[in-house]
Amino acid sequence: MMKRWLGIALTAMMAASLPFTAMAEEAAEGEATAVTTVGPEDGTHFELWSFVDVHNEFYGKMVEAWNEENPDKQINVTFSTYPYSDMHNKLMMSLQAGSGAPDMCDVEIGQFPNYTGDDCPLYPLTDALADYEADLVTSRLDVYSKADGTRIGVPTHVGAAVMYWNAEIFEQYGLDYKSVKTWDDYTELGRQLKEASNGEVYLTSVDTGGVDWMWVAMAEYGEDWTGGPDGEVNVQLESVKKMMTMQQEWLNEGIAMISTDGHVDLEAGFKNVSEGKIASFPKAMWYMSRFVNYMPEMEGKYDITTIPVFEEGQKCSVGIGGTGTVVTEQCQNPELAAEWLAWAKCSLSGEEHIWADLGFDVCNKSLWHDDAFAFDESNVYNTFFRVKPYEILRQLDDEDAIGTVYTVSASPTINDYMCTTTLNEVFEDGMDVEEALQEAQDYIDMELM
Repeated sequence: MMKRWLGIALTAMMAASLPFTAMAEEAAEGEATAVTTVGPEDGTHFELWSFVDVHNEFYGKMVEAWNEENPDKQINVTFSTYPYSDMHNKLMMSLQAGSGAPDMCDVEIGQFPNYTGDDCPLYPLTDALADYEADLVTSRLDVYSKADGTRIGVPTHVGAAVMYWNAEIFEQYGLDYKSVKTWDDYTELGRQLKEASNGEVYLTSVDTGGVDWMWVAMAEYGEDWTGGPDGEVNVQLESVKKMMTMQQEWLNEGIAMISTDGHVDLEAGFKNVSEGKIASFPKAMWYMSRFVNYMPEMEGKYDITTIPVFEEGQKCSVGIGGTGTVVTEQCQNPELAAEWLAWAKCSLSGEEHIWADLGFDVCNKSLWHDDAFAFDESNVYNTFFRVKPYEILRQLDDEDAIGTVYTVSASPTINDYMCTTTLNEVFEDGMDVEEALQEAQDYIDMELM
């Protein structure tokens, strides 16, 4: 077991794609950037770690709400926020040592495969989630589960991928983005935009530091380069080849640019969006909060639709990113911790805060079709964009259009090589797509031996 945990600890130190990069705070290595305690001193005490301040702010509100509703089960929680890598490494090492771990902890989805084995050091959450499971998006529960189906993490959001459009730009040039259904349509729109703007506005930006576009392509064709829980890694998929070839052609035609700093979820990406340098891009629903927090001047200018597909009838979305919250086996009262955690994130009260405060698409699908919840105009996200976001989620639900790409133990290796080597070779250096993917496959096979 010690050998397994040493390997896991090393895996946890690998860089992972992180949607909260832009919100990271400076801190000395291993030190918390913020520590707060919520709840009465005589309540059952818990400690919870996260790598995102706003997550802990949400949990703090849910502690207060729980204590109001449960006078006989008062809790007191100390919340600590750490830098992303420091927190995950600290969690792994404390679990390996058998002491020093928090009672509860956020775990980013890319780190979750480290805990899905038989010797998992996390408390089972299946019973705590049982009352909510029927209404939750199953794929979100599955990615935070052990191989035998035991739930070990409570999801935060779906992260459904959608298309963001600067409607003001298309209106300025008299172009119809709403009629786009396929990637061929999208490409033609890019050509029209290039001509109309004299090349001053790009249709989109192509990522070299993230694999979201590849996930979209795989979901559309029902493929998965991880092979899923029991399959073999294969990055040489037709879906991946098609997407990379198409993006390379966009760059060659001058209708797309390479994403500054690798992807749109960094300060340079926000600048490209807010200054109208790019007119559209696919990203998960959680990117809505980036507009509100970092690009407030774009209110009323952006629209959201489903993502184009290669062939009509394909799924047009996939869950991207995510954080599952766990209860560790070092917790002294895991039953109460699990009960509170499931309630905090899956109850109506919790989901309302996740939507209103965090801007995340909630996992409880019954709320997608509840007008009072979904279309409340006091919610900033329902007035910021030209469409109410749950209108798009309802469409995805009605069409069963959200595909699945798994995060498994091989995922960090795949993502790391794609983002440091393959995407740069293809998009920056113009390398042949099939040659680059063969090189990636050979490297990944060697690393996973």
